[in-house]
Amino acid sequence: MTIMVPLDWLVILGYFAVLAAVVVLTRRRQDTSEDFFLGGRSVGWLAIGASIFAANIGSEHVIGLAGQGARTGLSMAHWEFHAWVLVLMAWVFLPFYYTSGVQTMPEFLERRFGARARWILSLVSLAAYVLTKISVTVFAGALFFEVMLPELSLNIAGQTVSSFWIGAFTTVTLAGVYASFGGLLAVVYTDLVQTGIILTGSLSVTFFALAKLGHTLPQGGVLDGWGVLKATLKQSPAVVDAFSLWHPLSHPTLPWLGVVVASVTVGVWYWCTDQFIVQRTLAARSLTHARRGALWGGFLKLMPVFIFLVPGMLGYALHQHGIIRIPLDPVGAVDGDKVFPTLVTTLLPAGFRGLVVAGLVAALMSSLASLFNSVATLFTVDVYKKLHADVSEKWLVHVGRLTTVVMTTLGLVWLPIMKAVSGGGLYQYIQAVQSFLAPPIVAVFLLGLCWRRCNLRGAVWGLSAGFVIGMAKLTVNALFRTGDPATLMTRIATFQDFYFSGLLLAFSVAVVVAASLTAPAPDPAAISGLCFSTLDAAYRRENRTSWNRVDVIASCVVAGLVLAAYAYFWTWLR
Repeated sequence: MTIMVPLDWLVILGYFAVLAAVVVLTRRRQDTSEDFFLGGRSVGWLAIGASIFAANIGSEHVIGLAGQGARTGLSMAHWEFHAWVLVLMAWVFLPFYYTSGVQTMPEFLERRFGARARWILSLVSLAAYVLTKISVTVFAGALFFEVMLPELSLNIAGQTVSSFWIGAFTTVTLAGVYASFGGLLAVVYTDLVQTGIILTGSLSVTFFALAKLGHTLPQGGVLDGWGVLKATLKQSPAVVDAFSLWHPLSHPTLPWLGVVVASVTVGVWYWCTDQFIVQRTLAARSLTHARRGALWGGFLKLMPVFIFLVPGMLGYALHQHGIIRIPLDPVGAVDGDKVFPTLVTTLLPAGFRGLVVAGLVAALMSSLASLFNSVATLFTVDVYKKLHADVSEKWLVHVGRLTTVVMTTLGLVWLPIMKAVSGGGLYQYIQAVQSFLAPPIVAVFLLGLCWRRCNLRGAVWGLSAGFVIGMAKLTVNALFRTGDPATLMTRIATFQDFYFSGLLLAFSVAVVVAASLTAPAPDPAAISGLCFSTLDAAYRRENRTSWNRVDVIASCVVAGLVLAAYAYFWTWLR
């Protein structure tokens, strides 16, 4: 089946031409690790915010979020309303990171606690990136090509190479090339271009879906589509419940209390402590630009609800009206992986299809390139440099590039495994896995900033015990979730994941506090400027001069938009 026409291919080729031009134009001398990993700390707030947004729009959005919208409606919107967490990042976490001059989050933990804390977070982060983020992103990119470009294939030595494998190779290779070629600076400025493409392409899907739904009414149009969507979802009490923002405490997968606890925990970890996101703000030319970049990223973070989640719900409504036909999974439910591609191929005219494909390829490549750069930074700065302290800065750049190449290769090698074990519900799956990883890291960072008595022993025990228990739960889930309900292991496996995340957070906090009290308090001079109670007058002056009323107004706008979105969607089907 041929989906793309020459005009679509022309648009896609135009996108890649612009991308190549941006990489070439933004390339600069990279004589030091700071040049390669942090862009020489020269990036402005507009590019930082756009890069935060583009890096976040990865596989879980392109493939998973629209599908989640078609299956469960608004329930996953809590993770997309994390714009408020970026306000927290801008005002609470970022000043400590930026003024300390660190390149990585493990390096900050070493400054605050000691070397062992740095080693633990480095190794945990590297393992998590390789086994979850990189593999899932590569798989989603390949799956997108398989669905959107089924006619794309090659015959090599009598063997047909499908669009799935062509897509995987293309996505991984191109992302690896420009991440290795230009370092973080190339990643950030290509993200700036890609943000525009992602928003334009994805918003066009929302527009055409609303128009098509609105035309089910006599003389209806785009504005009427929203009313038709609401009316369609109100037809059945079961559907209304499925598409609500909040679910009862007894809900098997999305109880409101578990969702609140897990989403906040994951949000603080991902936006405030994860190298993948924080690295962009550390590349800012000043603390002012870093803070404003985080706030601009917070504003953009509200967009996925309207460019992926809402189109998923629109796809469900169009399917109910018989206007489009979304493929079904083996149990007769809507196949979430196919919702967004079906909207694109069914509703969009020539040219727009190419724009959307270019935008979504941009999203996948942006996330993947960012992951490659973050992993290269963690390995080079926190592992290699610690083991080889006497190496030159130029050699560290070479190590960073080599690490990117290795990550590119691992992404392709791991792909057959991901293809074998994949099964839909990608967005919800990734949030569940993250809810096991986040609690101990959040506990250590928050207590480290807020409690001067927190020490190395507390950080090491909290990180280690929390990680072991989180991975144990993940392993039990994989091995025993479908076993005999009467057995202990199956009961543990089926214990609600988001409730478990809350319990793990409480456990991690308790371990950090208890372990810290069994060892001497850290020397106040050693942690000066690294927690709230040790801030000196010079630090306070520097921080105060970095913001003005513009930053305060921007923060209030972002927080107000989040509250307004919650207020509307809380009651939107009533």
